[in-house]
Amino acid sequence: MFSERLAAVKTSPSMAAKAKVDALRSQGHKVIDFTIGEPDFDTAPHIVEGGVQALRNGHTRYTASAGTPALRAAIARKLERENQLRFASEEIVVGCGAKHIIYNAFAASLNAGDEVIVPAPFWVSYPDMVALQAARPVIVPCSEASGFKLAPEALAAAITPRTRWLILNTPNNPSGAVYTHAELAALCEVLRAHPQVWLLTDEIYEHFVYGGARHVSPLSVAPDLRARTLLVNGLSKAYAFTGWRIGYGAGPVELIKRINLLLTQSTTCASAVSQEAAVVALDGPQACVADGAQLFESRRNRVMQLIEGIPGLSCVCPAGAFYAFINVRGLYGRVTPAGREIASDVDVVNLFIEQAGVAVIDGTSYGCPGFLRLSFATSLDQLEAGFAAIAQAVAACKTGMEDA
Repeated sequence: MFSERLAAVKTSPSMAAKAKVDALRSQGHKVIDFTIGEPDFDTAPHIVEGGVQALRNGHTRYTASAGTPALRAAIARKLERENQLRFASEEIVVGCGAKHIIYNAFAASLNAGDEVIVPAPFWVSYPDMVALQAARPVIVPCSEASGFKLAPEALAAAITPRTRWLILNTPNNPSGAVYTHAELAALCEVLRAHPQVWLLTDEIYEHFVYGGARHVSPLSVAPDLRARTLLVNGLSKAYAFTGWRIGYGAGPVELIKRINLLLTQSTTCASAVSQEAAVVALDGPQACVADGAQLFESRRNRVMQLIEGIPGLSCVCPAGAFYAFINVRGLYGRVTPAGREIASDVDVVNLFIEQAGVAVIDGTSYGCPGFLRLSFATSLDQLEAGFAAIAQAVAACKTGMEDA
């Protein structure tokens, strides 16, 4: 009696990891959690006050399914101010998080047998959201040597007559890769030769870029692709707004209409209170965003130092987001204190949780075996303690030569 499509879908690995951490803690175990993909600080006080004021002003009812006029106007102002992109309100739709918009975009546009190109490593939900539409995710590996970025040659080779979307996530979860203007231009040049392929650009981490990296929206590189591009973003990361659940899409009116149609028959609308608070966030002082970016950059720098201090681990320095995507192949062949040989990234994840009490997520779940994702969206004290425990767990493992 259940949908056959569910057989092709697995539980979100990040949600599964969180559930495991919660279960271990409920059993009395101390766990340092590096799995969570959300800022560890609270929503800024002026934004919270905006939500409180919204409640007092009676913003407790249904809104338009596409979002309130006030929020869509604020999003349009944000896109013009920060990304130099102009969108009318009817080209914008608000959802319960960016994931909600992506899911409904696929539901509105994909048919059975269609294909979606997903560069790997990828955010864990992309392939399953495609599979839920009876479409096929086409995974294109992006090597560590390339900085985990999609090459135009690889994109061209992956496109078929059934290709309907390319997903580009920059800054990237889990690798922290940030595409440059030239890199995006090369990819967009490939797309120009294939008018049946649309571009979904997930820019949720746009404000968290470090050093000399700069976020570039693909639409600013290739405005001629606007008629087949959906820009997806939200407030969860930049404004520590995860629980408020507000994301949005900006794109062609006909696609926005169809996404909105699905919203009318599913969630009806995003929370009215959250939408009012989102207006305050987008239109108000932005110091909280800059402070968050500065904090994450300092943590990134320390995490890179800590990784370098543990033999067997290495990491391409992330230019954005708040994750380290760590190469753990240097631990393969070692034997854990429990007598198990390490042969995969999953084995390393198990070593860290069992021997160090540190939770991370395996790279296999992100389409990239041999790596693991570690979130540094947590306190420096937790990072120091976690890496100290990891170093001890690694040091307790024996090499093959020692076993001989």
